[in-house]
Amino acid sequence: MVNILFCGNDRVFDGMLTCALSILKRTSSREPFTFYVFTMDVSHIKESYVPVNERQMAFFEKVIREYNPENRAIKIDVTEFYRREFSNCPNEDAYCSPYTLIRLFADCVPELPDKILYLDVDILFNRDVHLLYDTDVENVEYAAARDHYGKYLISPNYVNAGVLLFNLKQMKDTHILEKARDLLKHKKLVFADQSALIRSTTRKKMLPQKFNDQKFLHESTVVRHFSKRLFWLPYPHTANIKQWQVSSVHKIFRYYQFDDILYEYIYLREKYNREVSENA
Repeated sequence: MVNILFCGNDRVFDGMLTCALSILKRTSSREPFTFYVFTMDVSHIKESYVPVNERQMAFFEKVIREYNPENRAIKIDVTEFYRREFSNCPNEDAYCSPYTLIRLFADCVPELPDKILYLDVDILFNRDVHLLYDTDVENVEYAAARDHYGKYLISPNYVNAGVLLFNLKQMKDTHILEKARDLLKHKKLVFADQSALIRSTTRKKMLPQKFNDQKFLHESTVVRHFSKRLFWLPYPHTANIKQWQVSSVHKIFRYYQFDDILYEYIYLREKYNREVSENA
């Protein structure tokens, strides 16, 4: 069993769908996957902060079961955890959204397995997930790759928290997530949960950059992370191009390696939209 964790509101649906398709299409083994989805309702902060809904989850599970009938999708509402831990905290206006904080509740949910791969949803797998998932994390809290910009600007071993292979048993023993949450409750941090996690770490395993390539796509790349990046031409600027923006992936990045994934996503997204319209 391979265990994956996503987090977010109802707007992560496109990312969940494309990321899961990339995992299922690029992985050769037939063992089942369980996709856990942490979500919450904090619409009192912003109207769009509503949870992944049941229709989205049902459609997502139907898609992944086409690849293996034993695949599962499990939604876990962490609203109460959030209200108890982070309501009105200094990091509630985190650099992305409050949803970046909720992966730090992984130790609070007893049904999560000891080994689970947390993924930001703006990710596509270029190669088999087992190249990453089978990494030995028995004696560390988690495994992660360096942040492309942070390793130059902050620290050589500054990690990007978009891809985290959790050893939850070890994390519960060292209380790393509890420490991170406590930091966030009392201190404003530039990169919120990522900063808190790094400051609370006792022992981690550094992964090669190919497990979280945030700028380039190489033949060796296992995970391409479509995070915000710097472009120098035609003038220095940043852009936040996501994989479900298929035209931009073609035009700006000139990536065609993911077309089997993205064209299936387009078909499925149109199918989902039709179902929503028909049942409105």
